[in-house]
Amino acid sequence: MGILTVSLDNEVEERLRRLAAQRLGKRKGYLSEALEQAINLWAKKEETGAESKMMALLKKGFKMGKVTYSREELHER
Repeated sequence: MGILTVSLDNEVEERLRRLAAQRLGKRKGYLSEALEQAINLWAKKEETGAESKMMALLKKGFKMGKVTYSREELHER
């Protein structure tokens, strides 16, 4: 496990502490657990968004000169 020092705005820190205590209880490591959950949710959302953009590009097709090919056309067998 690594160590990370984070600086947060006072209002954000108070909100984090309050919500984390409500959800997880004020026990050892509750802030770390809350931050890990928040980061994992954010990362999953970002990854899903990137995957959606890539799939949309594949479905749209790529212009290769004068002809546009879709993924399905390029991979027909």
